[in-house]
Amino acid sequence: MIISVINLTKGAIADAALLRAIRAVNRQLREDFEPYWGFGAELRLEGKTGKGKQARFDQADMRGDAVLYVRALARVVDAEGFHETNFAGIPYGFVFLELSDALEEEWTVTLSHEALELVADPEANLLVQGPHPGDARRQVFHWFEMCDAVQSETYELDGVRLSNFVLPLYFTANAEHGGRNDFLGTKFHGKTLLSFGVNPGGYIGFFDPKLRGADKHTTFELENDARALERKKIKKKLVTGRGNLRRRRMG
Repeated sequence: MIISVINLTKGAIADAALLRAIRAVNRQLREDFEPYWGFGAELRLEGKTGKGKQARFDQADMRGDAVLYVRALARVVDAEGFHETNFAGIPYGFVFLELSDALEEEWTVTLSHEALELVADPEANLLVQGPHPGDARRQVFHWFEMCDAVQSETYELDGVRLSNFVLPLYFTANAEHGGRNDFLGTKFHGKTLLSFGVNPGGYIGFFDPKLRGADKHTTFELENDARALERKKIKKKLVTGRGNLRRRRMG
């Protein structure tokens, strides 16, 4: 899978800086992610877009299987409209510098996060049956997301800050003693991430058939987790994130 990265930041991020981040994410995909998951992708900087709102692409501008846009401002309607005009039907994701700034997070972490999610679930429509995080007696359908549960955890590769991600055992029905559920294996209060669980600072999304309409897609975070609540608040305000995309597609 080739993911075309298109720089629409209008100079806020230079191509040279973006290329450095892309090399680190590609190494993450190749050396960290793919050995566990058995599939991967490669990011490639493309798209000589020109200037102004009237910029248009031709076939030479984008040759990948999906598109990842890097934009300065989180204007989702404009961004999705731009995509539909140029690459309708092709899986896509966004890296908004405004969102990274609001989260007080390096934009390379957001790039890593969005790339990993796009690789695993290009259409943001895959679900995995598992226990309700607040009531283990009931089954719901968890979003097949790679980073949400550990999205406050990062690590450095080639001097570039990247996102942590979950591993296949995370999506198993039972907790395997000694199993590794995320790449970093961070311990909180002496315990590592549980299957279908969430670490401090992160939150998970799932489809709950008992709820109504777009609210069937809901989220869960640890009790009194101020960082996770702040992340949710910021993404809701800016209408960003794949969770909001899922809700929009439900109408």
